[in-house]
Amino acid sequence: MKDYQNKVTTADVAIHAIKDGDTVVLSHAAGAPQLCIDAMGRHYKDFKNVKVYHMLILGGAPYTAPECDGHFRHITNFVGANTRDAIAEGRADFIPMFFHEVPRSFANGILPVDVAIVQLSEPNAEGYCSFGVSSDYSKPATRHARVVIGEINKQMPFIQGDNLIHVSELDYIVEGDYPLYEIPLPKIGPVEEAIGKNVAQLIKDGDTLQLGIGAIPDATLKFLKDKKNLGIHTEMFSDGVLELIRAGVVNGNKKEIDKGLAVATFLMGTKELYDFANNNDMVKLFPVDYVNNPFTIMHLDHMVSINSCIEVDLCGQVCSEMIGYKQFSGTGGQVDFVRGAAMAKEGISIMAMPATAKKGTASRIVADLAQGAAITTSRNDVDYVVTEYGIARLKGKNLRQRADALIAIAHPDFREELTAIRNRRFVRYR
Repeated sequence: MKDYQNKVTTADVAIHAIKDGDTVVLSHAAGAPQLCIDAMGRHYKDFKNVKVYHMLILGGAPYTAPECDGHFRHITNFVGANTRDAIAEGRADFIPMFFHEVPRSFANGILPVDVAIVQLSEPNAEGYCSFGVSSDYSKPATRHARVVIGEINKQMPFIQGDNLIHVSELDYIVEGDYPLYEIPLPKIGPVEEAIGKNVAQLIKDGDTLQLGIGAIPDATLKFLKDKKNLGIHTEMFSDGVLELIRAGVVNGNKKEIDKGLAVATFLMGTKELYDFANNNDMVKLFPVDYVNNPFTIMHLDHMVSINSCIEVDLCGQVCSEMIGYKQFSGTGGQVDFVRGAAMAKEGISIMAMPATAKKGTASRIVADLAQGAAITTSRNDVDYVVTEYGIARLKGKNLRQRADALIAIAHPDFREELTAIRNRRFVRYR
């Protein structure tokens, strides 16, 4: 405790450990270090040419404001609502990168880490703090940083796994007592419910699930209440999983690794989720280079990867991160899990999406991806595509067969147009 107290300071003082030209890594998602971020916004004029790395974070990102240009520059491989304008306007930089590769990029200097600022739980009796809801790249960043600033929040849950750091490893401690950022429960409409019902048809007793966030994953979970012995090994999970865990449907008893555990690399949801995970022996968080590594995922024999996307072309190419030239999000862990599931015994991957966008005026199944859009998941990798109109399996199909399968699950208003394009483009295929 004496060592602890000697390190306690304010956020305004701690952030001045950042030197001009440094790269700063901020912890992720709901684990954003709120006090230090606010201090960086207040003192931006004290810094020059400092890079600020993080993926998605909730809350504000004041260092991306126009007046911070020349002082801070955000770099990322995943764009959120609070950083999208900075990317679009050239005040921040997007780096294509798989999520599981981020810790390795810290280690080999591709993404250098000078200062890591991470939100932590209060220490236990042995002096260990938990990274709480954000293990992912947050813990690996502290292994490679010159300076580690621990923002210790009384309201951060103590979540177990490879998710701890000792107070002796912290250079500065900033104490806080504030609620974690939450995201509201999604609204499940008839379209999401129909998609969820279709996805649930592909899930069998004993499968291990990777789920994203939002109405479609939660709608899928509604239709799994009659399943048995499901497991969770996922980049993240939210409140939708809690009901199935409490009902015993999700117990992890059939998992080949981490048996009996619900494994993730970060959590994001409501206070109910955070309270549930606090000191819960079933919930374990691990860094992303373990959880999302395809060579970890392949050891789960019945892995089911469920992801969403923006659009799919008639060949099966998937864009999940761009709207035309505009970077909307990032690759995240989608390809990590698609490839891991493909290598797993009896593993499958699913792209689930509504058939239309823009209030029904645009098809998400398209002849060609929008000009400028990146291919997130290649046609070689895509397995199942699901909309509210059905299920299309693309593995093993030729180009015309793929187009036929995708047109069959497109919105009826667009099928005639897509069929005409198929007939011109794939005339040589049968």
